[in-house]
Amino acid sequence: MSERVVLAYSGGLDTTVAVRWLKQTQDLDVIALLVDVGQGGDTELLRKRAMDAGALDAQVIDAREEYANEYVTKALAANALYQDRYPLVSALSRPLICKHLAEAAHHYNARYVAHGCTGKGNDQVRFEVSLAALSPDLVVLAPCRGWGMTREEAMGYAMQHNLPISMTPASPYSIDENLWGRAIECGVLEDPFIEPPDDIWERTSDPSSAPSEPAYLEIEFRRGLPVALDGEALPFSQLVERVEKLAGSYGYGRIDMIEDRVVGIKSREVYEAPGALALIEAHAELEHLTLERDLLRTKRELERTYANLAYEGLWFSPLREALDAFIQSTEQYVNGTVRVKIESGSVRVVGRRSAASLYEMSLATYDRDDAFDHKAAEGFVKLWGLPLKTWARARRADAASPPGAGSWEGVSEK
Repeated sequence: MSERVVLAYSGGLDTTVAVRWLKQTQDLDVIALLVDVGQGGDTELLRKRAMDAGALDAQVIDAREEYANEYVTKALAANALYQDRYPLVSALSRPLICKHLAEAAHHYNARYVAHGCTGKGNDQVRFEVSLAALSPDLVVLAPCRGWGMTREEAMGYAMQHNLPISMTPASPYSIDENLWGRAIECGVLEDPFIEPPDDIWERTSDPSSAPSEPAYLEIEFRRGLPVALDGEALPFSQLVERVEKLAGSYGYGRIDMIEDRVVGIKSREVYEAPGALALIEAHAELEHLTLERDLLRTKRELERTYANLAYEGLWFSPLREALDAFIQSTEQYVNGTVRVKIESGSVRVVGRRSAASLYEMSLATYDRDDAFDHKAAEGFVKLWGLPLKTWARARRADAASPPGAGSWEGVSEK
């Protein structure tokens, strides 16, 4: 009886080929595990595809709500954007997939788990580091990293063995998507000078064909998380989908960037994430209204660390857990409503209000209701600038000194 391996199965070219390759070359019985994180499509069709490719068994885990409520909400609270642009579409789903992968391995009494990542991608790091944290005794296999096939050769292998795949040389894109967005790679996109072709976009319309009239949306937040749109309470996952559909219809949410991968290379990455970007924009603006200055400044610095941890496969690290505790404490007063204006290719915050607002009209206004103590400002400014004033005097005195009398000029090296 062959040993078993649980394969993180996506239904794409690499993992479908991996099902047959692991059986044929490693003599392993493959359990294909597809974790649904909101990628859409016919999961039963994908399950059948894995069986047709030679899997001993194929299972589908519905993790959409778990992904939304345990992973995406945390990333939103952290305003997590890798390199200030990428909302961690794929990176955010990998630790959840690994969690179910480890659980399935124990259920099937499998010593091996496998993923379909290549040797120069980020996901190999995320899978293997996450699995090491969750179940260090499992042996992780990376068939796509080891078999040495190019993408064209993998297509040829699939055709030779009559494996059911949807990718063709005419449509060579590698696509990964979930509730939080969509990632597109390969093909002509590997040339960073070529504009992404129109046929790659699915969640965003061409900005030039956007409606002529702008749309307005009021997003209500409670403890840092969106809970209602235009006064209608919605479950988080449904709210994300509705914001994505509206913002995407105006051509908002396209990202075309040069990204620094974990393995040390730069790559051209293209994403669609209208819902994620719009909600992060609104949430961050509400924080400006409700968080004290030093707290906000510190949180912004740590948000970049948070995004880096998720991107680099360190979701299950003690630092990420500690940051979650910090961020949760910051969000207790992030309550209120943000009004956004959606136009061709853009989402802008045009209004914000909160019962916990730190904005006081009587302090900010310049009219007769002004309650700010202008006289106190004079002494404040003098004390605030005192260190620089003291330094400037000392510098001027030093510059006026003759050579050798306290100046660096004329000092010889010994």
